[in-house]
Amino acid sequence: MKLTFIGADHEVTGSCHCLETEHANILVDYGMEQGVNVYENAELPVGYSEIDYVLLTHAHIDHAGLLPLLYARGFRGKVITTVATGDLCTIMLKDSAHIQEMEAEWKNRKARRAGSPEVPPLYEMNDALGVLQHFETYEYDDLVDLVEGVRIRFTDAGHLFGSASIEVWVTEGDVTKKIVFSGDIGNFNKPLIRDPQYIKEADYVIMECTYGDRNHVHTKDHVTELTRIIQETLDRGGNVVIPAFAVGRTQELLYFLRKIKLNHMIHGHDNFEVYVDSPLAVEATHVFKENLMRCYDEETKQLVEMGINPISFPGLKLSITSDESKNINFDTKPKVIISASGMCDAGRIRHHLKHNLWRKECTIVFAGYQAVGTLGRSLMDGSREVKLFGETIEVEAHIESLEGISGHADRDGLLAWINAYEKKPQQVFAVHGDDAVCDIFVRTLKEEYGFNAAAPFSGSSYNLLEGRWITVTKGIPVNKELAVVRKAAGVFARLVAAGDRLRQVILRNEGGANKDLAKFADQINALCDKWDR
Repeated sequence: MKLTFIGADHEVTGSCHCLETEHANILVDYGMEQGVNVYENAELPVGYSEIDYVLLTHAHIDHAGLLPLLYARGFRGKVITTVATGDLCTIMLKDSAHIQEMEAEWKNRKARRAGSPEVPPLYEMNDALGVLQHFETYEYDDLVDLVEGVRIRFTDAGHLFGSASIEVWVTEGDVTKKIVFSGDIGNFNKPLIRDPQYIKEADYVIMECTYGDRNHVHTKDHVTELTRIIQETLDRGGNVVIPAFAVGRTQELLYFLRKIKLNHMIHGHDNFEVYVDSPLAVEATHVFKENLMRCYDEETKQLVEMGINPISFPGLKLSITSDESKNINFDTKPKVIISASGMCDAGRIRHHLKHNLWRKECTIVFAGYQAVGTLGRSLMDGSREVKLFGETIEVEAHIESLEGISGHADRDGLLAWINAYEKKPQQVFAVHGDDAVCDIFVRTLKEEYGFNAAAPFSGSSYNLLEGRWITVTKGIPVNKELAVVRKAAGVFARLVAAGDRLRQVILRNEGGANKDLAKFADQINALCDKWDR
């Protein structure tokens, strides 16, 4: 019964943990890293084809974004998650694959002109479609027996539509240990979705600590503040441009904007238009509109039961095609534009920034966490010029942020969540936080609240049965040159993974009929003859 820490250890993105039991190898999340990658991530302790299950906490790309890569490397197990997360992943993983393919094509056009070697996409659409066939979904609070000795349950984490903390009971011999993976713990009093639900007991807790060193600023009401920004910008004749995560944050903003419109809070621009310019956000908004009452808070349920769509209003325009997106900036009427990605590191938002950043009358509004190294963080930190599509753009627009709108619990929220346990867990592991934040939060847990707590680095492993460390690693800074080489070798790595999977398939066929085994061997040898050059 071993737990190995792989991703989002002393870092905020790229969540992944590996749980090895007597009867199954289990990953909890397999996320993509975003922004600056500070530390190297350890390799998985088992082969890709040896992973039996992935337990997925929620659909955000930093938790789910590498599942297509896992499939490309030979994973054929099951991805277990909530119903709503499954619905969102159906659109998000396909969108991510499309971005991977488009970015690779753009880079390779430049490489061909420069006579440089081409690079493959991290994964392709077929990989996203393939892994989606392996999803299996459950409701909150269902007790699910995955395999002998492993039982799980999803509990609403209040972070995103469908997000969950995962309770895992593992039995080996006559000993059962309960491990809780917090996922991303939600902020309180968020629109649309419920507050995070507390768990009462666990032997081990792996919890996020993104804001473990500070509390959110709640000096202003979000609707009032957004009203001020829109009023001032429209009065200047400018556009309000909001980079927003397509899933979750966009829908929250629509909820706020519906209230602003309903209560006629903007004066002199009664019919101002709001554009959602992101095919992914549009599809995600449709998912939110569906009758998934299991995720809504009480206020939203009441609206839905009265036949009111809580995220729709007059003047809302949904932009899907690239031509529709381009026409938004050709229209000179002042407007609100919501577009992905939320950190401005990809997607249509970069085009809107190119058209609006240089205009003094416009406003860019940040409504979420901006990771170090992203364009969004650079703008938040006061950069006076940025590069977009090879062109230098002067930053003349007003830069604003909606404080405290984060989907993550702050320090007090995290402490309330862990202190809800009726008996202190045997060990708490702090993950999913910046390097210094992890250490600060662990110190708080130990010194102020008496928890046994640690913040492991990637590659550290723990014996859950015996309650002791097996391996304790230190953070290995990322070697950027090596990272480029690894990315270029991605296709060969896929081939090696396919070989590992073939070996697993061979071993699983031990004891089969001689005739079938002989045919299998002939097929393998024929393939080897073809490629043994």
